[in-house]
Amino acid sequence: MAVEDAMIQILTQQVFTILKEQARFPLDFKDQFELMKTKLDLTKALLADTESLKEKKEVIKASLITLRGLIYEADNIMTDCLVRDEYEKEGSCTSLTFNKPLFWYQTGKKLKDVNSKLDAMERSLGSHLRYQEQSDHGDNTSQVMKCTALDYVPSEVIGLEEDLEKLKGWIRDTKDKLLRVGIFGMGGLGKTTIAQKLFNDQHVAAGYDKMIWVSVSQVSSDRRIMRSMLEQLESHCSVSDETPLLHKLNELLKGKICLIVMDDVWKINQVWWNQFFSGLDGAVGKGSCIIITTRKEDVLTSMGVGRSQFHKPKELTDNDSWLLFRKSAFSSYPDAQFEKVGKEILKKCGGLPLAIKAIAALLASKSYSIVNWNEINKNFHELTADANFTPVMMSLKLSYDELPIHLKQCLLCFSAYPEDSEIQAEQLVHWWVGEGLIQGKGSKTAKELGYSYLSELVTRCLVEAVSRRGYDGRVYCCKVHDMVRELIIRIAEEESFGKFDEHGRQEMTGDSRWLGFTSEMNMESFRKSSKLRALLITSADDQVVFDRRIGSLGSLRVLDFSLTKLAKISTEKLMEWISSLKRLAYLNLSGVVGLKELPKSFRKLRNLQFLVFAGCNQLVKIDLITSLKKLVVLDLGSCLLSLPSGIEKLSHLQELSGFNVASNSRSPTGFKFCDLQKLVQLRVLRMSIGKDSEIKEDEREVLLKLEKLKVLSIDAQDCEDNNISTMLNIVSPPPSLRELYLKRYHPETLPTWINPEKLSNLQYICIENADIIDFQTSPKSVDGSVFRWNIEGLCFKVLRNLKLDWENVEKDMLLLRYAEVSDCLNLQNFPHPIDNLPIWRRSVD
Repeated sequence: MAVEDAMIQILTQQVFTILKEQARFPLDFKDQFELMKTKLDLTKALLADTESLKEKKEVIKASLITLRGLIYEADNIMTDCLVRDEYEKEGSCTSLTFNKPLFWYQTGKKLKDVNSKLDAMERSLGSHLRYQEQSDHGDNTSQVMKCTALDYVPSEVIGLEEDLEKLKGWIRDTKDKLLRVGIFGMGGLGKTTIAQKLFNDQHVAAGYDKMIWVSVSQVSSDRRIMRSMLEQLESHCSVSDETPLLHKLNELLKGKICLIVMDDVWKINQVWWNQFFSGLDGAVGKGSCIIITTRKEDVLTSMGVGRSQFHKPKELTDNDSWLLFRKSAFSSYPDAQFEKVGKEILKKCGGLPLAIKAIAALLASKSYSIVNWNEINKNFHELTADANFTPVMMSLKLSYDELPIHLKQCLLCFSAYPEDSEIQAEQLVHWWVGEGLIQGKGSKTAKELGYSYLSELVTRCLVEAVSRRGYDGRVYCCKVHDMVRELIIRIAEEESFGKFDEHGRQEMTGDSRWLGFTSEMNMESFRKSSKLRALLITSADDQVVFDRRIGSLGSLRVLDFSLTKLAKISTEKLMEWISSLKRLAYLNLSGVVGLKELPKSFRKLRNLQFLVFAGCNQLVKIDLITSLKKLVVLDLGSCLLSLPSGIEKLSHLQELSGFNVASNSRSPTGFKFCDLQKLVQLRVLRMSIGKDSEIKEDEREVLLKLEKLKVLSIDAQDCEDNNISTMLNIVSPPPSLRELYLKRYHPETLPTWINPEKLSNLQYICIENADIIDFQTSPKSVDGSVFRWNIEGLCFKVLRNLKLDWENVEKDMLLLRYAEVSDCLNLQNFPHPIDNLPIWRRSVD
């Protein structure tokens, strides 16, 4: 139960926060918090035990679902206490202060009830775990059969010709003594099939003295791998000690040109693999090759495979999918009716060879009735539970089971999105953090960790990156394969996060925790959805009424309108309803395009941490957000409004987007540039500076005081005023800056602080739509010290006056490895045409 583990960490921190303020609470109240902290620690230990069970008995599953409900109840109590604490610190709500004894009494009663239930649940769950450990002792029957090179069936290899030719070219043309090749991708994609085809190809085999195939899998030990190799090199293996095994292996391979396949590698012992490759490099003959297949991209990096030898097979094309399906499902060519329905079914397999074979085997066992085929097409979601589909689901579930707890919880959230959704990474990460699935760790914020978790899901081939940043691979947009989604929604349904119909579409129930709302759903169902914690409005129209009549949804932490557009909806009623959601932590109002101002009741959202207005271009007044002291992210997008005074008191703010620098005379009571220096937790600042802005000389050190700032984006708003250059020369960011974005900037010279001395930690720079004529790439000397750029990625767009020799860029910026360049007409010696955003990557010798 991955989500519960994360929630317990959050709750424990909340209890600790409350206990620090314990002087304000009655004794019995404090005792209940102390007891809850103990219970949470015990519960976390029990959850760790359940994670070790590969197959959970139904009674344990039911207990864990009940336990989650208790944890969520506890979370509601903790959140209410912390929200009330915010009110009391401000002293703005006398009615709440007047009712303190009643609040203590009611909360104490709730705490006792939850603690009592946790105690009973721990006893029950503990006894079941002990029983299961005894009954499962020595049982290891739930294993997935693993293919080897001997299982190879040539007739089943379809649609992989380009993959095979590419890999054959690498093998044939190598000048390395030991070429390392990696094939990676999700389960069922055909990685092993490709390796089998190469291994059994007579022309490939003719180039090698020795050929070895090792099925590594999840449970293989280093010793088992070596024994498997030795057994293929000689008929008996009598060596018993590990060190002699490596020595013996290297002796047998000495001078031999070898092809070795390590199939299905999951985890690696880095020290052992380093020893293995060190010995192998010294033993084998020139032209040897080792092929590694894995579901985890980072395994290839750890095993020393160069990026240029990474290969990820693509899903089969529609034509190849049909060929593979037809070959397995029909003894002769089908008629047009069966072909039409068969191709519709195939679309749901998403080009995954293993899924195509499974569906073909299932349909081949059915009578050739077009009615039956249409029924199967209609109910494909139910079909995935069929025994013929078991290998597909088990293969994908291996990848899920192998995930660490923090990634399981994040992956299950994809169940709330409709099929084929392309999901913005930022929205997903905001959800994860807002619901409490991720906490910051060390110097990394929760949001930064969220992006790294998403990248890890991509490298494990369970999530596909639709778009990503070039220089460091940060994911901007993602999706999941249809078959992965089938797995995710099955697990989400088993664990009672949501319910899905026979078509895999989400249904709203009273027990749902996450919901992707569509206009086809009945709004009345909201009245029974008091347990809902995340609500994503994935599609809706202006006829949908969001107001108090749909219920309070009192447990809601996440509310997102960014996937829809509500232009005519009553914003007054909508905002009144939203203001009642006192536990809300993430609110995205981007799709509410008619929003003009926030009501007074909005200040009740004291638990709000993420607030996004991007797209609300009619918004003119947001004064009340200064009461939301827990805000971590405030995103105004392109809203052309001035921030109110008091923003500087949001001491937890880590990201501020859409800050229009105001003039003191035009906005005497608003938030000024100099007020930024008080936001010492800022990591990201996106601001606009135009003709109405004002930055004074004595504000030169404002940004320098933001020592944690990593990202700075400046929009000069196409301002032609010479004053813009003066103001930007004053805006000097701290040395901690990692990323700099400058756009719509028309002076001919860059701000003086854009140099390698001032920006010594800068890794990425993007300048677009600017009139600059020069960019200094050469080192800068200051008082005898030489400073070079440490930039790794750059983007130059529409810099038509820029005069620059790309050869100097490559020579001076030694760490630069990625660049995007377009419409830079005076750029010399760039190795690609610059009319279509070409991408340059430094070649690796």
